[in-house]
Amino acid sequence: MHVTIEQAEKAIAAARAKAVELGTQMCIAVVDSGGNLKAFHRMDGAWVGSIDIAQKKAKTAVFFGMKTGAIGQLSQPGGSLYGIEHSNEGLITFPGGIPIVDSDGEMSGAIGVSGSSVENDDAVALAGAQVIGDTELPDHPWRT
Repeated sequence: MHVTIEQAEKAIAAARAKAVELGTQMCIAVVDSGGNLKAFHRMDGAWVGSIDIAQKKAKTAVFFGMKTGAIGQLSQPGGSLYGIEHSNEGLITFPGGIPIVDSDGEMSGAIGVSGSSVENDDAVALAGAQVIGDTELPDHPWRT
C-alpha cells in the first residue's frame, strides 16, 4: 500500500512542528513506495537548495529501504556501496531520509528532510515518519 495524501500531510505537519521546536527552517518531502513525490512543504526561509536534497533523501530511503545515514556508512571509500550516490540520477547518502513502514510491515513510502544540520534533518524526518508508521523494515523479503 502507498502512503496516502492524508498520511503524507500528517507526516509533514509533525515534521514541521519538530523543525519549529528546533528553531530551523526545512524542506520536507514525502514519497510513495515507488519514489514518486506525494507531498512537499518548504518552510518560509528554507534554503532553495534543500528542495532537491529533501526529495532525493526521500527517494534514496525508499529505493533501498533504509535510512539514508545507514546508506552513507556503507558508501564510504572501501565500503560495499561505495559510489552508490551516483546511481538513480543522484542519491543523498547522509541523514535525513527515512522509510515509512505500514502496519503490515510493508514499506509505504519515505520522508526526506533538508535545511539544517544532518542531526536536525534526521530528528525532523523521524518525527514525521513516526507519526504515520514504523521506520524499520521487518526481517523479511519485500518489494514494492
